Amino acid sequence: MNRTKRQEIFERLRAADPNPTTELVYTTPFELLVAVILSAQATDKGVNRATAGLFPKANTPQAILDLGLEGLKRYIRSIGLFNSKAENIFKTCRILIERHGGEVPDQRAALEALPGVGRKTANVVLNTAFGQPTMAVDTHIFRVANRTGIAPGKTVLAVEKRLLRVIPKEFLHDAHHWLILHGRYTCVARKPRCGACLIEDLCEFRHKSA
Repeated sequence: MNRTKRQEIFERLRAADPNPTTELVYTTPFELLVAVILSAQATDKGVNRATAGLFPKANTPQAILDLGLEGLKRYIRSIGLFNSKAENIFKTCRILIERHGGEVPDQRAALEALPGVGRKTANVVLNTAFGQPTMAVDTHIFRVANRTGIAPGKTVLAVEKRLLRVIPKEFLHDAHHWLILHGRYTCVARKPRCGACLIEDLCEFRHKSA
């Protein structure tokens, strides 16, 4: 795919959704961090249902610790892998208090040193909470990048690096959200909604559906 096509793709995505953001409900970087940790192998809607009960009771590292591990689990037990996620969140809260004054760091290395935080989670927090031009490649972005031809790659990291290289700088901050939403609602896995796609004529997927 050439530069002109990519420019037009992101111009159309921006025109359709000028201010995209995550579908996770949060008000602080810490709430976002907890929500993203919980979202692994879970839906955003499921996470939002759990955090709607949790955050009014505990939305700081110390408040989470004050709940106790079993107390935290009671709020998130509707989410898959809640036991291990609760343990990671609890350990993360301790580290945030001991090493970062209770605040979520805005550096990748510090974020990735937190239990339950990998590269993708760190990228979401850096982009959404701190406005950094990162690219959190999940299954949706990986599919869209390869299927459309925007940034094909065999691994998540390869796709991430290529997207950062080929997406015009003016779109980098919001591209993460546009691509996730496009993959979630239009360029879906089993039967992409090509006939309803606003970039269908620019997409290089060979097996388009009606």
